[in-house]
Amino acid sequence: MSTLHDFTATSIAGQEVDLSEYRGKVVLVVNTASKCGFTPQYEGLEELYGRFHERGLEVLGFPCDQFAHQEPGSDGEIAEFCQLNYGVSFPMFSKIDVNGSGAHPLYQWLRQEKGGLLGNAIKWNFTKFLV
Repeated sequence: MSTLHDFTATSIAGQEVDLSEYRGKVVLVVNTASKCGFTPQYEGLEELYGRFHERGLEVLGFPCDQFAHQEPGSDGEIAEFCQLNYGVSFPMFSKIDVNGSGAHPLYQWLRQEKGGLLGNAIKWNFTKFLV
């Protein structure tokens, strides 16, 4: 049986990150987009991170362009957008797919674990998983 800590992901700066780094923490995993009606949620996520990070909360942002192409930028453009507009300091990762055969293994696992009445596909941007 897998856990969050069994996966790796590429940071938005291009570094491989072993998610076992977050062992013992409460982790909020979020698929993000810069051109979505939900994009202002970055502000609340950053506030949550700032308020509870010292108490063991991690917020992990995973940009995704699968929903109406609302994340068209490169990783560098996404990082700049997040910093300039929302002061994002929580870990952001390289753009990934969250649905389909090309979905990142972390999201394949998250979708499998969550189940759901309407299937296990991620429905839109800013879907959150508390792990």
